[in-house]
Amino acid sequence: MKSKNYFSKIASALFLLFAINTNANNVEITGTSVSGNDITFNISWENSWNANVAPANWDAVWVFVKYQDCNTRLWAHTSLSTVAGDHSAASPLQVDPVADGRGVFIRRSALGGGNISATSITLRMTGLGAGPYNFKVFGIEMVNVPQGNFEIGDATSASTFNSINVTATSQSGGITSAAIGGGGPTVPATFPMGYNSFYCMKYEISQLQYVEFLNSLTFAQQQTRITTDPTSASGTYVTFGANYYRNGIVIETPGNNAAIPAVFGCDATNGVFNNVNDGQSGAMNNLSWADLAAYLDWAALRPMTELEFEKVCRGTMPRVAGEYPWGDTTINAFYSTTVVNPLQPTEAANAVVNGRCAVALGSANPGYGPLKVGVFATSTSGRSSAGASYYGAMEMGGNVVERTITVANASGVAFNGTLGDGTLTAIGNANQATWPSISTATGVGQRGGEYVSPASYARTSDRTVAGSTDATRQYTYGGRGVR
Repeated sequence: MKSKNYFSKIASALFLLFAINTNANNVEITGTSVSGNDITFNISWENSWNANVAPANWDAVWVFVKYQDCNTRLWAHTSLSTVAGDHSAASPLQVDPVADGRGVFIRRSALGGGNISATSITLRMTGLGAGPYNFKVFGIEMVNVPQGNFEIGDATSASTFNSINVTATSQSGGITSAAIGGGGPTVPATFPMGYNSFYCMKYEISQLQYVEFLNSLTFAQQQTRITTDPTSASGTYVTFGANYYRNGIVIETPGNNAAIPAVFGCDATNGVFNNVNDGQSGAMNNLSWADLAAYLDWAALRPMTELEFEKVCRGTMPRVAGEYPWGDTTINAFYSTTVVNPLQPTEAANAVVNGRCAVALGSANPGYGPLKVGVFATSTSGRSSAGASYYGAMEMGGNVVERTITVANASGVAFNGTLGDGTLTAIGNANQATWPSISTATGVGQRGGEYVSPASYARTSDRTVAGSTDATRQYTYGGRGVR
């Protein structure tokens, strides 16, 4: 992570402020300052929209704040006011608080589209005593998925659901095993089926986002979330133990004494840390279920269910036999060895072609790997050439696996949609008792395929590995969250 500006001062509440500006994908948060209980910053991002025609949704940034006690050096999640009037945003944005106060959604306040230039936001923090504290603001791009009926199953893909509609009645009364098909148990009304509105991450977790996550953990928590020890030498790769599968996360500054945490960065080109071509925007891979769950809990998000997966992909459109998340049956495999501007924020395909998808490589060669998140989208691409889902989420098919809560077994359907709370256990695990087991991953499956699997796995309704239980780290495993 590159820090752009630093400042410190004493605020009226005796907070010692040390604000670090951050970017993730194309979100930038800069100019952070604190006065009393208010934290102010500028936010910008690209390709924003608020539309009243199909798909009649908007994008937003999920913003949350962490604070660090300057005496203990421990980071914690900051509560934000649940009262809309306590926050402010300059035009063209608005701030939408949430009931649990774990963050806010920032989005366009009126219909429109295009880039959001740096816009001032002020959020009211709650529950903080006198400092001194350091603060950091994080932002994750999301897409809104409105409440409404949708279709699942396509009668063609492997192990597909029965071709049925999910409605308000489904969500309030459950779906019987016979009705949904697929050989699993009855899906209860407490299971998030996708009928109710929610937000989905626009992109898969990026390597920069995972670096920012690691840099907010304690030494003991870091030990659990990487494959090496935090005391390893500067330049040590921490995901595979080597510069494999386009993953460049390294230790910049080693931790020590089993107390002082390491500092992580990106170095996919094996040279100077955090250069423009070090893969910061690449999809994060080699995530176990426990790794993904920890990230989502830390960010106050939650896992996506496989019914929500089909809603995000298909939206309100009628099912099409064998369709992919971009709404048609065209697929053109694309590999990381042929990208333009490799490992840079401008990494792109060498041509705009419908059905572009990082899938079906058929090789586990460590030189291959996932692409930049949103890699196929351009200023002129359509839904199919961008590989975009109905609601604007990118790479729902291909790139890295989407780890979803399955309805194939009892552990999966027991999931009730509990949100993460921003905190982890002392050793860095998710602390949500209602989520599937982090040690066995029973209840967690795979949807959407990835850059090695057969192209058919990327189909919207393909459930070939929907109930596959794997708690290990794999070079094709990544993920995203919802709220």
